[in-house]
Amino acid sequence: MSDTRNLLVELFVEELPPKALKKLGEAFANVLAESLKAQGLAGAQALVASFASPRRLAVHVGQVAAQAADQSRQTKLMPVAVALDASGAPTPALLKKLAALGVDVGADPSVVSQLRRQPDGKAEALFLDSVVPGATLAEGLQKALAEAITKLPIPKVMQYQLHTTEGSGEGADFQPGWTSVNFVRPAHGLVALHGDDVVPVRALGLVSGRTTRGHRFESSTPKVTLRDADSYATQLQDEGSVIPSFELRRAEIVRQLSEAAGREGLMPIDDDALLDEVTGLVERPNVLTCRFEDEFLAVPQECLILTMKANQKYFPLLDAAGRLTSRFLIVSNIRPADPSRVIEGNERVVRPRLADAKFFFDQDRKRTLESRVPQLARVVYHGKLGSQGERVERVRTLARAIGDQLGGASLASQADRAALLAKADLLTDMVGEFPELQGIMGGYYARHDGETEAVAFAVEDHYKPRFAGDALPRGEVGVVVALADKLETLAGLFGIGQLPTGDKDPFALRRHALGVIRMLIERDLPLAVPHLVAMAFRAFPETHGQAQAEVQHFLFDRLVGALREQGYSAQEVDAVVALRPPRWGEIPRRLAAVRAFAALPEAPALAAANKRVGNILKKSDAAPAADVDTAHLVEPAERALHAALGAAARLADAAFERGDYTASLQALAVLKAPVDAFFDTVMVNADEPALRNNRLALLAALHRAMNRVADLSRLAA
Repeated sequence: MSDTRNLLVELFVEELPPKALKKLGEAFANVLAESLKAQGLAGAQALVASFASPRRLAVHVGQVAAQAADQSRQTKLMPVAVALDASGAPTPALLKKLAALGVDVGADPSVVSQLRRQPDGKAEALFLDSVVPGATLAEGLQKALAEAITKLPIPKVMQYQLHTTEGSGEGADFQPGWTSVNFVRPAHGLVALHGDDVVPVRALGLVSGRTTRGHRFESSTPKVTLRDADSYATQLQDEGSVIPSFELRRAEIVRQLSEAAGREGLMPIDDDALLDEVTGLVERPNVLTCRFEDEFLAVPQECLILTMKANQKYFPLLDAAGRLTSRFLIVSNIRPADPSRVIEGNERVVRPRLADAKFFFDQDRKRTLESRVPQLARVVYHGKLGSQGERVERVRTLARAIGDQLGGASLASQADRAALLAKADLLTDMVGEFPELQGIMGGYYARHDGETEAVAFAVEDHYKPRFAGDALPRGEVGVVVALADKLETLAGLFGIGQLPTGDKDPFALRRHALGVIRMLIERDLPLAVPHLVAMAFRAFPETHGQAQAEVQHFLFDRLVGALREQGYSAQEVDAVVALRPPRWGEIPRRLAAVRAFAALPEAPALAAANKRVGNILKKSDAAPAADVDTAHLVEPAERALHAALGAAARLADAAFERGDYTASLQALAVLKAPVDAFFDTVMVNADEPALRNNRLALLAALHRAMNRVADLSRLAA
């Protein structure tokens, strides 16, 4: 490469959307750097650092060349027979092709003789060898910058007018006047430095220079004139009072939060999304401690925490037991010598928010959840599935059936009560203000109404698990109602054809399916999946679509993915799931048994033999007899296999019935030698029908014995 130096590019803009800032910064840096690498201006291993603050997107790329190396190019023209006539002179077709490539044969007739001949399939073709000059940094960066801007994951584009005057900026050559620009926010500056030299590029109606701006209020100078690409972060911090790196600014906020909370003997709430958003709001973080009146602590802490996080971007402080305290942390964007006014202002602002939450809580408790249930008939759930009231009745039907199966009449009655009340909090003021609290507030209001703790927990937990890693519902009643709620959703939406497609899943059906899977497996519930799905569809009118097979397939598909994510191999999962076991609570034990079996030295041979047996049975014209006739066992190897199978199967079946799947599979290891001997010396498809059918019956018995826990043929290489 030619002269290589570090490169710095910055777009200075008005305040960017904080929730999108991290992605915007990463995308801007990555796309621009990858474009430079693709053009040969930066090496594949070039170090790339991204910067993103509320008012800037920037990237630093190490060792960027002033000009890319020249590239040799080979262009296939056409077959020699088409390109040259009988005398070897160029045909019009060749001349036209060369002209299209910018080669003037008239100016230099020797070009034709310099074309290279090379075999091309059965014929010979002409090739043009040329050298393409490498792109200059100005050309390459212009392309990379345009690409980076175009590919930014902008949440919402805005259009604004930019006034340009001739000669404004460094190297400006725009015509004076107003220019319409589309971008995430109005852009006011562009920096492009290769070492200490400005790279002349344009973007968004701006021309590049070396000046940027620091903190809106605390910068020591109106403009920061950058010395070179490497001084960017240091100068912005020293002169502009800005930490331009998103990650470093985030780490500084974490440090200050921990330090401030430690002084109080408390813990800041753990919320990565809030932390990212606040990092996108400040350029010079300054964490301060505030407090509110203790009387607000009578309101459920989830309400107070949510209003402080969602509306004010504050960090509530918790005690060692995880209980909310009356103190909270704010992340200010300024560092005054006396922060008391900043603290007082934030305490004054949060008070009405907390007062609203207290008002909603007090008002909601004036009516019972049960009194709100009739109003659900007026709340639309889905145009084709009726109201929330109708949905509640379906969930109740399903909850009673599941509860009766798991715990009899008592559990069915409690599940019915919880299902009746589960959606009533949708009509409360608190959930109307904070939809994220649905279920949670229902639990509080159920306790206030005098419902049992089991019912209150079920109302609170029936949405769980809400996300990957979320806790399962507490108690049997909660599990029953959560299962009923999720199965009703799956049956309802599959029945009207609302299936997830690609990455689109507007009704979170994949999440619902994973919730069902986790509850069945982690709680080891004695419930058969086909029966559950059938019950879910029976809760709907007969006119509702019947998509039971699709729901079962969807659940199995999600099951396979979930098991793979837990570290099981594709072969292990396929071996177990291939049998479509109805009770999923036993799947972990089956997987453990398969893994233990696969580690045995006899496993590969037995898996291969099992696959071979399966293929033989599939190709058989007639179904084998149910029992083996010992009178037709004429070969020593088949008699030995029959005897060994009888002994091994008794041990394997006994272990299977007591749920010891590992012992069941390992009992089959003794069959390796007799199975090998059988296939080495016995002709299965004997000419005599009686012998052939008896041997098929023996293989069918072997196949049944080997495939009770899992389809062992799936372990064959």
